[in-house]
Amino acid sequence: MRAAPIPRMLRAMRREPDSDDSILRELTERAARDPADRPQFGSFASGRQYRRLYRMVRRHVPPGASVLDWGTGSGHFSYFLTRAGFRATGFSIEGTSRAGWLEEPYERFVGGDPNEPVALPFADGAFDAVASIGVLEHVRETGGTEQGSLREIARVLRPGGVFVCFHLPNRTSWIDLLARRVPGKHHHDYRYGRSDIVRLLGGAGLELRELSRYGLLPRNLLARALGPLRHARSAADLWDGLDAALGVPLSPLCQNWAFVAGKPAR
Repeated sequence: MRAAPIPRMLRAMRREPDSDDSILRELTERAARDPADRPQFGSFASGRQYRRLYRMVRRHVPPGASVLDWGTGSGHFSYFLTRAGFRATGFSIEGTSRAGWLEEPYERFVGGDPNEPVALPFADGAFDAVASIGVLEHVRETGGTEQGSLREIARVLRPGGVFVCFHLPNRTSWIDLLARRVPGKHHHDYRYGRSDIVRLLGGAGLELRELSRYGLLPRNLLARALGPLRHARSAADLWDGLDAALGVPLSPLCQNWAFVAGKPAR
């Protein structure tokens, strides 16, 4: 199949002073050239949802660190890690990589065993950081448990290492609550509150370092809603500002949790 042309506006705005925005531009461009369905990168404004994640990683993970992209999926987070100077290992219980559209952005990829939904094929203390980007809430669907997975994650973290979790569904998200009432609409079967997160981390011996809710306004519809402005930085800035401002007083209604937890150094 012939690749779709890259939008002229996107080509003209590829170079950004902000390195995170540059990476998001690259991901949006690659998604536009590939026919697969990747709604989170259907527009630059939608892809901007990951800038919060990128900044969180840069705050807590030292440059050059080894990072396990746990449940890597399409590989877009490993693409960021590699472009940002980290050493990325992709892991998927599916056993095969789906990151061909990104030219396999890992230092290495390791496939899991579907019959072992919790166990990780890595040595104790193998990584400086582990990241879950929309994965932890799905482990029960494959026969595992959140607690079992977090204990394995803690095992493969070095002492002092960190676990970064992003896109964990909020129990009181208005978007998810509405989606559950629309037949055929995607929604999450498992959602979480602050006490759930604290309990799960405590059971794995991990210490909470940062926790926040985010994402009051829907993102993946922006490619259609913004039309020709979907790749404009000004539109992304406006959407981000509105989302952040409304998300303060309406925090309980936000879509997701983001948190960082650490493994004790001793």
